[in-house]
Amino acid sequence: MQLYNTLSAKERAALIEEAGKERLTISFYKYAHIGNPTIFRNHLFINWDALDVLGRIYVAYEGINAQLSVPAENFEAFKTHLDSIVFLENVRLNIAIEQDNKSFLKLKVKVRKKIVADGLNDDAFDVTNKGIHVGAEQFNELIEDPDTVLVDMRNHYESEIGHFKNAITPDVDTFRDSLDIIEKDLEEHKEDKKLVMYCTGGIRCEKASAYYKHKGFKNVYQLEGGIIEYTRQVNSNNLENKFLGKNFVFDHRRGERISNDVIANCHQCGNPCDTHENCANEACHLLFIQCENCKEEMNGCCSNECKEIHALPQEEQKALRKGKTVSNKIFKKGRSEVLKYKK
Repeated sequence: MQLYNTLSAKERAALIEEAGKERLTISFYKYAHIGNPTIFRNHLFINWDALDVLGRIYVAYEGINAQLSVPAENFEAFKTHLDSIVFLENVRLNIAIEQDNKSFLKLKVKVRKKIVADGLNDDAFDVTNKGIHVGAEQFNELIEDPDTVLVDMRNHYESEIGHFKNAITPDVDTFRDSLDIIEKDLEEHKEDKKLVMYCTGGIRCEKASAYYKHKGFKNVYQLEGGIIEYTRQVNSNNLENKFLGKNFVFDHRRGERISNDVIANCHQCGNPCDTHENCANEACHLLFIQCENCKEEMNGCCSNECKEIHALPQEEQKALRKGKTVSNKIFKKGRSEVLKYKK
């Protein structure tokens, strides 16, 4: 029984292009008790592979976190399958603001210890005692209240290209890094301020809101459905958009334009830019912000050293990488000394 991909990303991209059919980029999550994540993982792979679903899905004892690309013509069948799973019936689906048929090129369903790496001991507090969920309209009202502290629960490379006005944007590499930093910075306001949080699709705030209530914060709120759902409600209900710039997304698009504001800069020349790229040198693959001019000049690379390596024949590049540990610079997300204008 096939429980793995048989096509490379390149082969899949060619098939998608040849088919010429619309695909939908979708994300969802659900905290629920899953008795056997491996069996559940296999069940999802078999059913979704048959529907030509692609994406990155994490399954754990605590639930599921999914980012997907679904053929538009198979959406109803996909939704029917979700509804056949008791804890996923009528789960909220965040449909991307900007569609791209090649947002995902493989189906990866992985079993993890947690669906979000938060570093928390869930047995130490009540994870079901979450903050108050608010929609876009109430969120807009809350963040204009002088007694509100608005916190971005995402990482530095996400908030760098887009965030809500007046939000606190922690300079952190991971979600787990932000939790204690935020608590320490807001220690004096646990009782007198409203703590309002947001993230991409809402999943990080689900756990964080319960954690902060456990830590003594009295008034905790979270943006229902995150930035993705906020934007949908703003557009459908003709509300004022208070988000500036792009929303970073974890697929090949790397970002969705929410407003016309460009609040970031090219990490190489300093000109206004909010386009993330991965260094073309496969031994590096660093994620950073690069404008079109620098991309052309640097051949898609983050440094002259990488540019020189990338110019070598593929066999020479492979020989240089042979026997070496794969670079982890991709996880540093723009934290490299070669980037003159990094945040």
